[in-house]
Amino acid sequence: MPLSQKLPDDLNQRISSLKLPKNNTKKRCEALKRIKVMGLPSRRDEYWKYTNPSLFNNLFSDKNVVIGSDDKLNFDSIGCFKLIFTDGVFDQESSDSLESEELELVRISDSSVDKANWLEDFYGSLEEAGQNPVDRPLAKLNTAFATDGLALRVTGKITKPINIVYNETSYRSDVNLHHCIKLEQGSSLTLIESGSVSSRLNKVTELEVAQDSSFHHVCAQTNNVDKIVSTHLFARLWENSVLKSFTLTTSGALTRNEHVVELKGNNGISHLAAACIGEGRFHHDDTVFVTHEGTHCESRQVFKKVLKKGAFGIFQGKILVKPGAQKTDGYQISQSLLLDDDSQFLAKPELEIYADDVVCSHGSTSGAIDEEGLFYLRARGVPENTAKDLLILAFLAEALAEIEDTKISELLLTYLERSL
Repeated sequence: MPLSQKLPDDLNQRISSLKLPKNNTKKRCEALKRIKVMGLPSRRDEYWKYTNPSLFNNLFSDKNVVIGSDDKLNFDSIGCFKLIFTDGVFDQESSDSLESEELELVRISDSSVDKANWLEDFYGSLEEAGQNPVDRPLAKLNTAFATDGLALRVTGKITKPINIVYNETSYRSDVNLHHCIKLEQGSSLTLIESGSVSSRLNKVTELEVAQDSSFHHVCAQTNNVDKIVSTHLFARLWENSVLKSFTLTTSGALTRNEHVVELKGNNGISHLAAACIGEGRFHHDDTVFVTHEGTHCESRQVFKKVLKKGAFGIFQGKILVKPGAQKTDGYQISQSLLLDDDSQFLAKPELEIYADDVVCSHGSTSGAIDEEGLFYLRARGVPENTAKDLLILAFLAEALAEIEDTKISELLLTYLERSL
């Protein structure tokens, strides 16, 4: 669509409601031009046919604002560096100092070429690459209008996990955050994200993992029941690099998590996993696109959903193996546990392979509580509700097992037990 052509009303209103920040101006203006051509997501788009994007597209009314729940998942017991956001704004004074660590940290909101030379070309670059072959309009909108976020350049092995804590204290309803993370050769970082940002969140994370480096990521989405959340992880992996990412979701009205991973170098490893428990007005969409370009690379997708009282779950996962990506090992599993007849789970697994020496598989199942397992536990004196909880936790165990740090996985397991 020519830029001079009149924009659709929903796009025009959405853009008019946002202000273009004054930093990273070139990249933001380019993103704005492309979103005007691309338009906002529609149910007619292939990867949006199971999720109505109107709650992301429409103007957000203050009437919908809800402060986050007090039952927040706390990672203090495992010993973390804490970086605090309050109402979508980075709080430098409340955050821990990372000066002793081998990394560079700047804010997206005040960064410039003088403060972070590497960021000038990095910001928006992986998001742009991730727009092909599938348009991701919400990510493009974020690149143009993100108001804050962190840029982390890691040059060594960070001694403790970094916990980005999102605190919500006021009625700031609509937030766009953009994080840029670059791991240099031989470095490693464990990043945890937790807390509720705002009533509606659009978050993009761009990640580059250099040769012989590793990035471990845990995102805990323990939002209020009325939250609307869209996240994108754009990751690029080079030779002998490792990415392991796990997402836990236990509430929220509408959540869509997208993962776009490029395995560029040889011997790369990408493990993506997620577990969610939802009920009632709960709509949860995981959309994944993993591209294999290097040889001897491994990718795993393990996604589990527990749904009840009319909750709705979606998994759309694709593995693309390009020509020459020999010895690829790709695994994908998506499963749902439906605790009543009103809940639904839709799965769309895909394999697209252009190399002949690969091992790739996908599977998807949907079912109810195992009656034999339930009978076995009840016969040994376990109360019915407790027995069901144990079976639910056993169902989610495969996804939790993808977390590298056992302290983190045990903490999440304890939280799930408490939630159930």
